[in-house]
Amino acid sequence: MSPHEHVIPFGTVQGELRLGGMALSRLAARVGSTPFFAYDRALIDERVDLLRRVLPARVQLSYAMKANPMPAVVQHLATRVDRIDVASAGEMQHALDTGMRPERVSFAGPGKTAAELRQAVAAGVLIEAESVTELRRVVAAAEELGAGAAVALRVNPDFAVKGSGMRMGGGPQQFGIDAEEVPAVLAMFGDAVDVHGFHVFAGSQNLDAELIAQAQRRTVELISTLADHLTGPLRYLNLGGGFGIPYTEKDRPLDVHAVGAGLHEIVDGTLAERFPDAAPVIELGRFLVGECGVYVTKVVDRKVSRGKTFLVVDGGMHHQLAASGNFGQAIRRNYPLAVGNRLDEPVGARVSVVGCLCTPLDLLGDDVDLGHAQVDDLVVIFQQGAYGLTASPTAFLGHPAPAEVLV
Repeated sequence: MSPHEHVIPFGTVQGELRLGGMALSRLAARVGSTPFFAYDRALIDERVDLLRRVLPARVQLSYAMKANPMPAVVQHLATRVDRIDVASAGEMQHALDTGMRPERVSFAGPGKTAAELRQAVAAGVLIEAESVTELRRVVAAAEELGAGAAVALRVNPDFAVKGSGMRMGGGPQQFGIDAEEVPAVLAMFGDAVDVHGFHVFAGSQNLDAELIAQAQRRTVELISTLADHLTGPLRYLNLGGGFGIPYTEKDRPLDVHAVGAGLHEIVDGTLAERFPDAAPVIELGRFLVGECGVYVTKVVDRKVSRGKTFLVVDGGMHHQLAASGNFGQAIRRNYPLAVGNRLDEPVGARVSVVGCLCTPLDLLGDDVDLGHAQVDDLVVIFQQGAYGLTASPTAFLGHPAPAEVLV
């Protein structure tokens, strides 16, 4: 994909990228400093609306808050989705602050402490237990507080999902309870906790609709066997997510309509017949917000070293670990970039975009068509609505934190 393709959803104003209806240079003046992250709420709404159109009406949409925990983003999405998934007590508090009902907040992730689980029981959120130890802590907290505890078991499936950027199921995993151990675990805890159902998340960042559909079918088959060991009806069925977005030229967008068609077969078939009371959940983070945000950084120097031109910007990998290639990339590939205030000019020769950090790892764009950029121009990195600021080493070398705006 060319940078121009990533500009299209945002639009332009007199040759500048438009964000929230505002020209980039004006938005930069409003923010007051660079670098900054900007998230477009209209594009977030479009993504939610798309999913509502193609997914079965019975499917609940959950926002995986770890993708982008900016309070304004979470508050906005809380009005558009059915649930919020959190991965820490801090995220749980943010989710509850939005007004989302506690029973619509799920708490996942390995290594939950006794203190965190006590908070979760007190709040009344759904705890997605990842181990026997966690279940024991939940029981102890419920007894201490004199409260019920709503639980779903996170299951490590006996299959892996091909095509995922990160595999989170199949084989040995720190995530969840191995599928073959689940019947014994359910028998062990009996009525000590109220088990609503199961959560299976087998992999993330998948761009192949058929592979996602296969994983969903196998997940439902697995849970159909595990549900026989519940003491009550299956009420909660988190099928995970893993919907990917394109980051590099070789990537092609996920055919979400094909994913929706596969889910219709599952929901209208097996689930309708066997589990009419179960709430199927699709949990998405990156797919909801990833393409709706950008990172904006200013060119502070343009220099030539032995025939190679470098654009030095005031941002860097301390805000952009993923775009620098140091967050999950085996082979570094450029994220889409553009000179956001010169979109109507010829791109010029190839240059490399480097950050302000004192390390050669601080590379944001290698051999990219941004040769027309000059000092004080605004370089934009796209696909930055997810796993940007909070997934980066912001304390490295003591540079200021960037601003974040929802426009």
